[in-house]
This record gives sequence, C-alpha cells and structure tokens, in this order.
Amino acid sequence: MTSSPIETLFARQQAARWRVAATSSEQRKAKLLALLEALMARRAEAQAALAADFRKAPEEVDLTELYPVISELKDALRHLSHWMKPRRVPTPIGLFGSVGTIVHEPRGVVLIIAPWNYPIYLTLGPLVSALAAGNCAVIKPSEFTPHTNAFLRKLLDGLFPQEEVALVEGEADVAQALLALPFDHIFFTGSPAVGKSVMKAAAEHLTSVTLELGGKSPVLVDADADLASAARKIAWGKCVNAGQTCVAPDYVLVHERVHDALVEQLKTAFASFYGTDSQARKASPDLARIINDRHHARLTQLLRESVGFTVFGGESDPASNYLGPTLLTEVDPASPIMQEEIFGPLLPILKVIDMDAAVAFVNGRPKPLALYVFSGSRRNAEALIARTTAGGGCINDTLLHFAHTGLPTGGVNTSGFGKAHGRHGFEAFSNARGILRQRTRWSAIQLMYPPYTGFVRRMIDLTLKHF
Repeated sequence: MTSSPIETLFARQQAARWRVAATSSEQRKAKLLALLEALMARRAEAQAALAADFRKAPEEVDLTELYPVISELKDALRHLSHWMKPRRVPTPIGLFGSVGTIVHEPRGVVLIIAPWNYPIYLTLGPLVSALAAGNCAVIKPSEFTPHTNAFLRKLLDGLFPQEEVALVEGEADVAQALLALPFDHIFFTGSPAVGKSVMKAAAEHLTSVTLELGGKSPVLVDADADLASAARKIAWGKCVNAGQTCVAPDYVLVHERVHDALVEQLKTAFASFYGTDSQARKASPDLARIINDRHHARLTQLLRESVGFTVFGGESDPASNYLGPTLLTEVDPASPIMQEEIFGPLLPILKVIDMDAAVAFVNGRPKPLALYVFSGSRRNAEALIARTTAGGGCINDTLLHFAHTGLPTGGVNTSGFGKAHGRHGFEAFSNARGILRQRTRWSAIQLMYPPYTGFVRRMIDLTLKHF
C-alpha cells in the first residue's frame, strides 16, 4: 500500500526522533537562538501577514504575537540547561543506599494543532517548548489565516529540515489524517467542541494530550475597585484582536453599587482607545477585524438575539467584517450571548447584589479558562480567587498572566487541561522518567525477600511502623 504524504512525513520524523532526542542543551539552544534571530529579522513580514489576515495594527502584532514568543525563546535559552539536568530526589530510609533521579526525556514525535486567532504566538509558543524538550514536531495551522501560514512556512523551512519540524496546511480532512497517526503527544489549542474530537482521536493510540480550550472568562468587579483603572484594563483585554482571544474578558459581574459608574468608565475607555463616535472607531487603525464572514455573522446574530440593552457601540459592517466595541447591560443570563464563548468585542455587564452572588454565578457554570478580579482589598480579591476555579487569571488586570513565562497556563476540565509556557511547557513535551540507581550490591529490601520467615515478617512490620 502506498503511503500518503502525511504518513511519509510522519515516518521520516519517527526515523529522526532518536537523533533529535540525543541533542545536548547547547544544540537545542542553537535551534532556539536561530528561531529567535529569524523572527526578529522578519518582524516586518509578520506584521504584514497579520495585517492581511486581520487588519491588525503592527504595534498589536509586536505586543501580542511576537513579544510572547520572544519571551518564551529567551526564557528557554536562559534556563534550558537547568531544565534538562537530572534532578536528584531524597531517598526514603527504607531504600537506603540507592539514589533517585528524575530525567526529563523527549516524548518523541509531537503534533501541534494551532488556532487562527493568534497564529504566530499559538503556533511558535508550543514549538519552542517542543524543541527545548528535544522533540520532532508536525504543525497544523488553521486554514483561516493563509497569509500568516505563508509567513510561518517561509520562516520554518529556512530553519529546520522537514524530519525535525514540518508545517502541514489544509482543512479538517488534513487534521483528521494527522490525528489518525500515533503521535507521542498532541498539543491542541481551540474550542472545547473540537478538543473533544482531538481527545477521542488521541485515545485510539493512548496518546497524551495538552488541551488549551476556551470558555466564558468572567470579570468580577467589587464595590471598592478603582473603576477608572479597571475599565481601561477590561476594555483593552476585551478588544485586543477584536475580542478574538481565548482569555479575553467574556462578561462582567459588577457590584450593584458601582454598576452605573463602571459602565460610564468603560464607555470612556472605549472612546479613548478607538474613537468617540462610530465612524471614528470604524476608521481606527488600532482595531482588528473579525477573522471571516462566518464568525462575523455568528457575532451579529448573538447581538440581535440578546435580551438586554446596547448602551455603547453595536455597529457592524459585514463587507469588511468590522464589529465595533459594544457594551450590553441588563442582559438576561439565559440569552444566547451568555451561553457560549463570545470571541468578539461584545461585553455583557451583569449587576450582582454582592460578590457572594458573583461567586455563585461563576461556580454555577463550566470552569473558565481565565478569571479576573478587581478589588481595592487584597484580602477580598484573594478570597474570591480561593472560592472559584479557573485555569488562570489576574487580580486588578486582564490577559497579562498569559504572557508571564513563569506562570503555567491552561484550563480546567471544559476549558482544557495540561499546562504550557516556560518550564511548564518543557515538561508538557517531556516524559518525567524516574530512575533509581542502586549503589551497592546489598540493599535493605533484600532482608524482606522470600521465604517469608518469622524474621522477614518482623522486618516488614518494623518497616511499616517506622520507615
């Protein structure tokens, strides 16, 4: 039977995986440094590609696509030698004479399925971790970003042989063909619905997975929050990439005493960022577009079907996939906009009588990928974090935890599982292998070998009681 091109590529990477796995920290760092230098050299090309796919401002490309990857690369270059070093662990007294170490070995050949919303960051970020861990990698980008895919292909083909890193383009049938193969690990970023399909496919080969999914990430605003500061941070977090961010603020739960004041501050923030009237906002060079007409139609339908009041924005232009920053108040929690991840610049504001009600609202729904708390009291903010569950989040800010290489990122249950970024990403693409080395010919456990005489039973009793 003739192999398909995808099967042939997979076989080539399997043949190369042991050679790549044997690379030293210096050899792996050389690859990472080459990627860093190439990315910096092609900065203008990256900006042009994302402008073509999203009409995204070059400054936003730098901040949200290039900077996070560059941070990942620099973090790995600084710490990789330490991450790769076998870590000695304490030995229990019952195993006296032996030495235990943890070795992080490469998983082998890994698959990275990247989404369309941050096509550089969410492709190259996981790749940095995969390369640092010593893997071969196949990358499947989204078909929705053709200009950025062309940029990535040119970037990667100039740096790595296909048997080490390969980018495979195509639609759902290509993804299905890749998922049919026995990869050693799959890293998927996307929707919970597709994440379930990925997990089912992985289960056929008992392949480990990292799933970075989505969900409705809430913002909790307490009565003592700095409203002007909170509004600017919420507005920015909501409208970066036109709201097409997996950890974007999805809706706001605000204490009833400051509801009206927060709404006014949010209006001021949106006007300050993007323009004081609808025409100015549409003409703003700093507001990206919705990725395609299908997603634009979905968002406008959500807006039409919502039970509530549009108090700011609401304008759209299907011809250019423009959708302006929009605030909605008195939203019915049963409205469609509160039942699915919005993934656009629509922000429902829900009034709550207190933060206990906000906690109950959040905990009554699927666990979010991120949760944001704004409060003037550190104790109250930490109490809200302790009483809720989310993949990550911020106190008195939005989004920034996702750019912190020292923090693990990932979801909980329906928002995903497995962690990424920095050392956590290195470990996600590694197998933590425990090795016990016996330093002597004799060990205490030999006192408990069969036959199980009275002496052996006494030794076992002694061990259970004291060791």
